[in-house]
Amino acid sequence: MIVWTIANQKGGVGKTTTTVTLGGLLAQSGKRVLLVDTDPHASLSYYFGVDSEALSVSVYDVFVAGKKLNKDFVMDCLCPSKLDSLFILPATMTLATLDRQMGTQSGMGLILKKALALVKDEFDYVLLDCPPVLGVLMVNALAACNRILVPVQTEFLALKGLDRMMHTLEIMAKSKDHNYAYTIIPTMYDKRVNAAAEAYKTLRSDYGDKVWSGVIPVDTRFRDASQAQTPPSVFCPKSRGVYAYESLLNHLHNSEQ
Repeated sequence: MIVWTIANQKGGVGKTTTTVTLGGLLAQSGKRVLLVDTDPHASLSYYFGVDSEALSVSVYDVFVAGKKLNKDFVMDCLCPSKLDSLFILPATMTLATLDRQMGTQSGMGLILKKALALVKDEFDYVLLDCPPVLGVLMVNALAACNRILVPVQTEFLALKGLDRMMHTLEIMAKSKDHNYAYTIIPTMYDKRVNAAAEAYKTLRSDYGDKVWSGVIPVDTRFRDASQAQTPPSVFCPKSRGVYAYESLLNHLHNSEQ
């Protein structure tokens, strides 16, 4: 089972779109895929029509399960999607209380990793959608993954947010004596705007081959797909945005080999 965490300490850079689109592409290729929503705002959950406030169980229950945590417990928390092989572990607003409730408890940063290990035979890929805040949820998502995907909007304010994210990875790498594999993904690229080209050039200059050589373009079809509560790869498979994510997925597959 391969686990990718989609993270950035800046909001609005395309984390959920990246999670949903890659997840849809993987599921359509025959892989069994789990998407995990670790953001209290539950954007990923709402994308698939899951009303987070009406749920009886969610990823929050995984965090507080304690000794009840087992494979059946985790599987019972999942929601289906329109794709047979794509499942969602949804979020609720109660996730926002985890730092206050449990942030100082020993081993709190490894709960998600332990939970995913219980279902490793059920899924080929797990994609974790993170909140834009460093806390228990992001720490868990980073600890659980094989690779971190960092979407970055191609504009200069977003580059400042990327600096914070890279600093976080440096700190965690030192504390855990573990170097994280990561890929920076330029998103919302508008070739008509000079500032976007300059931001992309700065990304490549500052981070070199850690930056995927392609870009995810601005594509209004992503918004249409979200309104239809359907992965873009199903809703608009011929769109330029989906084509870009297909190219990204090929790059990621090659990186894992």
